[in-house]
Amino acid sequence: MKLKETMIRRTKEVRGVAVGFRIDHVRLPNGKTAVREYLDHPGAVAVVPIVEKDKIVMVRQYRHPVRKITWEIPAGKLSKGEIPLHCVKRELKEETGATAKKITKLLSFWPTPAFANEIIHIYAAEQLTFGKSQLDFDEFLDVAVWPLKKVLKEIKEGRIKDSKTVIGLLAYESWRR
Repeated sequence: MKLKETMIRRTKEVRGVAVGFRIDHVRLPNGKTAVREYLDHPGAVAVVPIVEKDKIVMVRQYRHPVRKITWEIPAGKLSKGEIPLHCVKRELKEETGATAKKITKLLSFWPTPAFANEIIHIYAAEQLTFGKSQLDFDEFLDVAVWPLKKVLKEIKEGRIKDSKTVIGLLAYESWRR
């Protein structure tokens, strides 16, 4: 049996400032029809900023959808047509004030492919030089350097739940060996 669904029509598209929402009607492999509702997202980047071999820069900020203050790795949305590497450099500088001599791609992943087309590209940044951060007008965050062991413990104990942070830090920890 084939697995691919075929687009029939889009009945709704709502555009927000940063993301959109779509309702598509599709034909299933068995010939029946179904509705697929999903978030349309431009994609994003995240970066594991490495101060020393075992120290990571983290940012703390309020996340309205979950009504919590979270610890995360720096990240941000791609602008239309923006190359992920350029976005990583921009977001690292904006959120932490850092520039990196060495940036390495770790991986790309879909956080929630069942209801969003977002893709996140995760990088590691090394050999950092710090200057002044350049936050967007609507960004309020704290920056701190954490021992990698502490971050991994916070993930294991369920205190860090942000997917890009969990995936990025576990990938970095796994691949640096």
